[in-house]
Amino acid sequence: MSSQILIFLLDTVLGLFSLALLLRFYMQLLRAPYYNPLSKFLVAITNFIVRPVRRIIPSWRGFDLSTLVLAWFAQFIILVGVNILRGYELDSSAVSIFIGFGLLALIELVRMTLYIIMIMIIVQAVLSWINPYSPLAPILDSFTRPILGIFQRRFPPVANVDLSPLFAIIVVQLLLMIVAGVQQEISVMFR
Repeated sequence: MSSQILIFLLDTVLGLFSLALLLRFYMQLLRAPYYNPLSKFLVAITNFIVRPVRRIIPSWRGFDLSTLVLAWFAQFIILVGVNILRGYELDSSAVSIFIGFGLLALIELVRMTLYIIMIMIIVQAVLSWINPYSPLAPILDSFTRPILGIFQRRFPPVANVDLSPLFAIIVVQLLLMIVAGVQQEISVMFR
């Protein structure tokens, strides 16, 4: 019973923190507006660890590697912690355990990224009907423009209805299926 509580707390707290780090990474990468309340919130809750790690892991070609590595490390801790709390024996060599959990943490970041994209596309589509001038609109646009632009060039609006969000969500769902398959293969390989 207590291990279930610890698993829940570990997964929830570190999962949300990893999500915040990943969102911060993408907001900086996509040059989302900084003076938005969401941007300020993400910087405020992650700055305590990102700033010291930046001294060790510098940015590279516009990529804030320290934030991305911290998001990966949080996922790594979740995977190792949950497996230990569930009672799995980590009897393999330390190198293979590190590689296996490292790959699974990377796959988890890819999965989270796909969910972020899908949720932002859905929220942007709903907001475009309800309140297109919402304060979230610039952030959502900076996140979804690269993806929706691909479909908007290939599929013009039908009767003034943009179908690109529908096509993008279908592709994201397909990618999530592929990621789940890869995740399962890696889990079997390192067990």
